[in-house]
Amino acid sequence: MQSKKKFITGILIGILGIVLFSSKAVMVKLAYLYEVDALSLLLLRMLFSFPFYVVIAVIYYKKENPSMVVKNDYYWVVFFGVVGYYLASYFDFVGLQYIKASLERIILFLYPTIIIIFNKFFLKKAINSTQAWAIFLTYVGIVITFWGEVAISGTDTYLGGFFILLCAITYAAYLVGSGWLIPKFGVVKFTSYAMIVSCFCVFIHFGLFSNVNIFGFQWEVYLLGFLIAIFATVIPSFLVSESINRINSSNFAVIAGFGPISTIILAGVFLNEVLTLLQLFGALIVIFGILLVSLKKNK
Repeated sequence: MQSKKKFITGILIGILGIVLFSSKAVMVKLAYLYEVDALSLLLLRMLFSFPFYVVIAVIYYKKENPSMVVKNDYYWVVFFGVVGYYLASYFDFVGLQYIKASLERIILFLYPTIIIIFNKFFLKKAINSTQAWAIFLTYVGIVITFWGEVAISGTDTYLGGFFILLCAITYAAYLVGSGWLIPKFGVVKFTSYAMIVSCFCVFIHFGLFSNVNIFGFQWEVYLLGFLIAIFATVIPSFLVSESINRINSSNFAVIAGFGPISTIILAGVFLNEVLTLLQLFGALIVIFGILLVSLKKNK
Protein backbone atom coordinates (compact mmCIF):
# COMPACT_ATOMS: atom_id res chain seq x y z
CA MET A 1 0.00 0.00 0.00
CA GLN A 2 2.79 2.39 0.96
CA SER A 3 4.70 1.45 -2.18
CA LYS A 4 1.65 2.14 -4.37
CA LYS A 5 1.08 5.50 -2.68
CA LYS A 6 4.75 6.41 -3.24
CA PHE A 7 4.45 5.46 -6.92
CA ILE A 8 1.27 7.51 -7.46
CA THR A 9 2.68 10.58 -5.69
CA GLY A 10 5.85 10.14 -7.75
CA ILE A 11 3.81 10.28 -10.96
CA LEU A 12 1.91 13.38 -9.79
CA ILE A 13 5.13 15.11 -8.73
CA GLY A 14 6.69 14.25 -12.09
CA ILE A 15 3.74 15.61 -14.08
CA LEU A 16 3.85 18.85 -12.07
CA GLY A 17 7.57 19.17 -12.74
CA ILE A 18 7.06 18.51 -16.45
CA VAL A 19 4.29 21.11 -16.73
CA LEU A 20 6.44 23.71 -14.94
CA PHE A 21 9.41 22.93 -17.19
CA SER A 22 7.12 23.22 -20.22
CA SER A 23 5.99 26.68 -19.10
CA LYS A 24 9.53 28.02 -19.62
CA ALA A 25 9.21 28.31 -23.39
CA VAL A 26 5.87 30.08 -23.06
CA MET A 27 7.22 32.61 -20.55
CA VAL A 28 10.31 33.22 -22.70
CA LYS A 29 8.07 33.99 -25.69
CA LEU A 30 5.99 36.34 -23.51
CA ALA A 31 9.17 38.15 -22.40
CA TYR A 32 10.25 38.63 -26.03
CA LEU A 33 7.12 40.74 -26.55
CA TYR A 34 8.87 43.41 -24.43
CA GLU A 35 11.92 43.59 -26.74
CA VAL A 36 14.40 41.83 -24.46
CA ASP A 37 17.23 39.90 -26.14
CA ALA A 38 17.98 36.22 -25.50
CA LEU A 39 21.21 36.74 -23.55
CA SER A 40 19.72 39.38 -21.23
CA LEU A 41 16.72 37.16 -20.46
CA LEU A 42 19.02 34.20 -19.82
CA LEU A 43 21.07 36.41 -17.48
CA LEU A 44 17.94 37.34 -15.51
CA ARG A 45 17.02 33.67 -15.26
CA MET A 46 20.44 32.83 -13.83
CA LEU A 47 20.60 35.87 -11.52
CA PHE A 48 17.30 34.96 -9.90
CA SER A 49 18.05 31.22 -9.62
CA PHE A 50 21.70 31.56 -8.56
CA PRO A 51 21.06 32.29 -4.82
CA PHE A 52 18.82 29.24 -4.47
CA TYR A 53 21.42 26.86 -5.92
CA VAL A 54 24.18 28.42 -3.78
CA VAL A 55 22.15 27.92 -0.60
CA ILE A 56 21.34 24.32 -1.58
CA ALA A 57 25.00 23.64 -2.44
CA VAL A 58 26.11 25.01 0.95
CA ILE A 59 23.53 22.93 2.81
CA TYR A 60 24.61 19.74 1.04
CA TYR A 61 28.34 20.52 0.93
CA LYS A 62 29.23 18.70 4.14
CA LYS A 63 26.93 15.78 3.49
CA GLU A 64 28.77 12.65 2.45
CA ASN A 65 28.79 11.73 -1.21
CA PRO A 66 27.17 8.40 -2.15
CA SER A 67 30.55 7.17 -3.42
CA MET A 68 34.17 8.28 -3.61
CA VAL A 69 34.70 11.59 -5.42
CA VAL A 70 38.15 12.41 -6.82
CA LYS A 71 39.58 15.71 -8.02
CA ASN A 72 38.95 14.98 -11.69
CA ASP A 73 35.24 14.53 -10.97
CA TYR A 74 34.96 18.23 -10.15
CA TYR A 75 36.52 19.10 -13.51
CA TRP A 76 33.87 17.01 -15.19
CA VAL A 77 31.15 18.78 -13.18
CA VAL A 78 32.44 22.07 -14.61
CA PHE A 79 32.49 20.64 -18.13
CA PHE A 80 28.95 19.27 -17.97
CA GLY A 81 27.72 22.46 -16.28
CA VAL A 82 29.00 24.34 -19.33
CA VAL A 83 27.58 21.89 -21.87
CA GLY A 84 24.34 20.82 -20.24
CA TYR A 85 23.00 23.98 -18.65
CA TYR A 86 24.85 26.93 -20.17
CA LEU A 87 25.12 26.01 -23.87
CA ALA A 88 21.82 24.13 -23.97
CA SER A 89 19.99 27.04 -22.29
CA TYR A 90 21.61 29.63 -24.53
CA PHE A 91 20.75 27.72 -27.72
CA ASP A 92 17.19 27.27 -26.42
CA PHE A 93 16.65 30.96 -25.67
CA VAL A 94 18.09 32.02 -29.04
CA GLY A 95 16.00 29.47 -30.93
CA LEU A 96 12.81 30.67 -29.26
CA GLN A 97 13.29 34.05 -30.92
CA TYR A 98 12.44 32.41 -34.23
CA ILE A 99 9.98 29.56 -33.64
CA LYS A 100 6.83 28.79 -31.68
CA ALA A 101 7.06 27.51 -28.11
CA SER A 102 5.09 24.38 -29.06
CA LEU A 103 7.48 23.55 -31.91
CA GLU A 104 10.45 24.15 -29.60
CA ARG A 105 9.23 21.54 -27.15
CA ILE A 106 8.57 19.00 -29.90
CA ILE A 107 12.13 19.36 -31.25
CA LEU A 108 13.63 19.21 -27.75
CA PHE A 109 11.74 15.99 -27.17
CA LEU A 110 14.13 14.33 -29.62
CA TYR A 111 16.87 14.14 -26.99
CA PRO A 112 16.20 10.47 -26.01
CA THR A 113 16.83 9.41 -29.62
CA ILE A 114 20.01 11.51 -29.71
CA ILE A 115 21.15 9.73 -26.53
CA ILE A 116 20.66 6.38 -28.29
CA ILE A 117 22.75 7.62 -31.23
CA PHE A 118 25.48 8.92 -28.90
CA ASN A 119 25.54 5.60 -27.07
CA LYS A 120 25.94 3.83 -30.40
CA PHE A 121 28.91 5.88 -31.63
CA PHE A 122 30.71 6.70 -28.37
CA LEU A 123 29.83 3.84 -26.02
CA LYS A 124 29.44 1.17 -28.73
CA LYS A 125 25.94 0.21 -27.56
CA ALA A 126 23.93 -1.52 -30.27
CA ILE A 127 20.68 0.00 -31.53
CA ASN A 128 17.92 -2.64 -31.52
CA SER A 129 15.09 -2.81 -34.03
CA THR A 130 12.57 -1.10 -31.72
CA GLN A 131 14.94 1.81 -31.14
CA ALA A 132 15.66 2.08 -34.86
CA TRP A 133 11.94 2.26 -35.67
CA ALA A 134 11.41 4.79 -32.87
CA ILE A 135 14.19 7.03 -34.19
CA PHE A 136 12.76 6.79 -37.71
CA LEU A 137 9.26 7.67 -36.49
CA THR A 138 10.36 10.64 -34.40
CA TYR A 139 12.31 12.23 -37.21
CA VAL A 140 9.46 11.66 -39.67
CA GLY A 141 7.22 13.43 -37.15
CA ILE A 142 9.69 16.31 -36.84
CA VAL A 143 9.88 16.73 -40.62
CA ILE A 144 6.07 16.82 -40.88
CA THR A 145 5.72 19.36 -38.07
CA PHE A 146 8.72 21.47 -39.10
CA TRP A 147 7.88 21.78 -42.81
CA GLY A 148 4.36 22.72 -41.94
CA GLU A 149 5.70 25.55 -39.80
CA VAL A 150 8.09 26.77 -42.54
CA ALA A 151 5.11 27.20 -44.84
CA ILE A 152 3.38 29.32 -42.19
CA SER A 153 6.18 31.34 -40.55
CA GLY A 154 8.84 31.52 -43.27
CA THR A 155 12.53 30.68 -43.46
CA ASP A 156 13.37 32.00 -39.96
CA THR A 157 11.97 28.68 -38.81
CA TYR A 158 15.11 26.99 -40.18
CA LEU A 159 17.35 29.11 -37.95
CA GLY A 160 15.19 28.62 -34.88
CA GLY A 161 14.95 24.89 -35.46
CA PHE A 162 18.72 24.68 -35.87
CA PHE A 163 19.36 26.32 -32.49
CA ILE A 164 16.75 24.16 -30.73
CA LEU A 165 18.32 21.06 -32.28
CA LEU A 166 21.71 22.21 -30.92
CA CYS A 167 20.01 22.56 -27.53
CA ALA A 168 18.70 18.98 -27.74
CA ILE A 169 22.14 17.68 -28.80
CA THR A 170 24.03 19.45 -25.99
CA TYR A 171 21.45 18.38 -23.42
CA ALA A 172 21.66 14.77 -24.62
CA ALA A 173 25.47 14.95 -24.41
CA TYR A 174 25.11 16.19 -20.83
CA LEU A 175 22.79 13.32 -19.89
CA VAL A 176 25.04 10.69 -21.47
CA GLY A 177 28.25 12.06 -19.97
CA SER A 178 27.02 13.03 -16.53
CA GLY A 179 25.24 9.76 -15.81
CA TRP A 180 28.28 8.31 -14.07
CA LEU A 181 28.82 11.49 -11.99
CA ILE A 182 25.35 11.80 -10.48
CA PRO A 183 25.68 8.59 -8.40
CA LYS A 184 28.99 9.91 -7.04
CA PHE A 185 27.70 13.30 -5.89
CA GLY A 186 24.02 12.63 -5.45
CA VAL A 187 21.29 14.26 -7.57
CA VAL A 188 20.81 17.42 -5.48
CA LYS A 189 24.48 18.22 -5.01
CA PHE A 190 25.40 17.53 -8.64
CA THR A 191 22.48 19.60 -9.98
CA SER A 192 23.38 22.53 -7.71
CA TYR A 193 27.06 22.45 -8.64
CA ALA A 194 26.35 22.20 -12.37
CA MET A 195 23.82 25.05 -12.23
CA ILE A 196 26.28 27.29 -10.36
CA VAL A 197 28.86 26.66 -13.09
CA SER A 198 26.23 27.49 -15.70
CA CYS A 199 25.34 30.73 -13.92
CA PHE A 200 28.96 31.88 -13.93
CA CYS A 201 29.24 31.06 -17.64
CA VAL A 202 26.23 33.25 -18.40
CA PHE A 203 27.58 36.06 -16.20
CA ILE A 204 30.91 35.97 -18.07
CA HIS A 205 29.21 35.71 -21.47
CA PHE A 206 27.04 38.74 -20.75
CA GLY A 207 29.95 40.75 -19.34
CA LEU A 208 32.15 40.11 -22.38
CA PHE A 209 29.69 40.33 -25.26
CA SER A 210 26.72 42.47 -24.24
CA ASN A 211 26.35 46.24 -23.98
CA VAL A 212 22.72 46.04 -22.87
CA ASN A 213 21.68 47.96 -19.74
CA ILE A 214 20.26 45.15 -17.62
CA PHE A 215 18.33 47.69 -15.51
CA GLY A 216 16.58 49.30 -18.48
CA PHE A 217 13.77 46.84 -19.19
CA GLN A 218 10.09 47.09 -18.38
CA TRP A 219 9.01 45.58 -15.05
CA GLU A 220 7.22 42.74 -16.85
CA VAL A 221 10.58 41.44 -18.10
CA TYR A 222 11.95 41.15 -14.55
CA LEU A 223 8.77 39.46 -13.36
CA LEU A 224 8.94 36.92 -16.18
CA GLY A 225 12.68 36.42 -15.56
CA PHE A 226 11.90 35.65 -11.91
CA LEU A 227 9.07 33.27 -12.81
CA ILE A 228 11.29 31.47 -15.35
CA ALA A 229 14.04 31.12 -12.73
CA ILE A 230 11.89 29.87 -9.87
CA PHE A 231 8.89 28.12 -11.39
CA ALA A 232 10.47 26.85 -14.63
CA THR A 233 13.99 26.10 -13.39
CA VAL A 234 14.61 25.68 -9.65
CA ILE A 235 11.37 24.05 -8.49
CA PRO A 236 10.86 21.63 -11.42
CA SER A 237 14.53 20.54 -11.37
CA PHE A 238 14.02 19.13 -7.87
CA LEU A 239 10.48 17.91 -8.52
CA VAL A 240 11.76 15.83 -11.44
CA SER A 241 14.63 14.50 -9.33
CA GLU A 242 12.20 13.46 -6.59
CA SER A 243 9.85 11.87 -9.13
CA ILE A 244 12.70 9.83 -10.62
CA ASN A 245 13.69 8.81 -7.10
CA ARG A 246 10.16 7.53 -6.43
CA ILE A 247 9.22 5.85 -9.72
CA ASN A 248 12.66 5.36 -11.46
CA SER A 249 13.93 6.98 -14.65
CA SER A 250 12.26 4.51 -17.04
CA ASN A 251 8.78 5.22 -15.72
CA PHE A 252 9.52 8.93 -15.65
CA ALA A 253 10.54 8.79 -19.32
CA VAL A 254 7.04 7.53 -20.11
CA ILE A 255 5.20 10.37 -18.36
CA ALA A 256 7.68 12.86 -19.87
CA GLY A 257 5.60 12.48 -23.03
CA PHE A 258 3.21 14.91 -21.35
CA GLY A 259 5.79 17.69 -21.89
CA PRO A 260 5.09 18.55 -25.55
CA ILE A 261 1.34 18.21 -24.96
CA SER A 262 1.37 20.60 -22.01
CA THR A 263 3.48 23.11 -23.96
CA ILE A 264 1.06 23.01 -26.91
CA ILE A 265 -1.84 23.65 -24.50
CA LEU A 266 -0.05 26.45 -22.59
CA ALA A 267 1.13 28.08 -25.83
CA GLY A 268 -2.42 28.00 -27.16
CA VAL A 269 -3.82 29.61 -23.99
CA PHE A 270 -1.17 32.30 -23.36
CA LEU A 271 0.34 32.91 -26.82
CA ASN A 272 -2.59 32.07 -29.10
CA GLU A 273 -0.33 29.63 -30.92
CA VAL A 274 -2.18 27.20 -33.13
CA LEU A 275 -0.74 24.11 -34.78
CA THR A 276 -2.34 22.77 -37.95
CA LEU A 277 -3.87 19.31 -37.95
CA LEU A 278 -0.87 18.10 -39.96
CA GLN A 279 1.53 19.54 -37.36
CA LEU A 280 -0.44 17.96 -34.52
CA PHE A 281 -0.24 14.65 -36.38
CA GLY A 282 3.55 15.09 -36.65
CA ALA A 283 3.77 15.93 -32.93
CA LEU A 284 1.83 12.78 -32.04
CA ILE A 285 4.22 10.71 -34.17
CA VAL A 286 7.20 12.20 -32.28
CA ILE A 287 5.58 11.49 -28.90
CA PHE A 288 4.68 7.94 -29.93
CA GLY A 289 8.25 7.30 -31.11
CA ILE A 290 9.75 8.47 -27.81
CA LEU A 291 7.22 6.47 -25.80
CA LEU A 292 8.11 3.42 -27.88
CA VAL A 293 11.71 3.72 -26.71
CA SER A 294 10.69 4.41 -23.10
CA LEU A 295 8.22 1.52 -22.85
CA LYS A 296 10.74 -0.89 -24.36
CA LYS A 297 13.36 0.31 -21.87
CA ASN A 298 10.86 -0.06 -19.03
CA LYS A 299 10.18 -3.68 -19.96
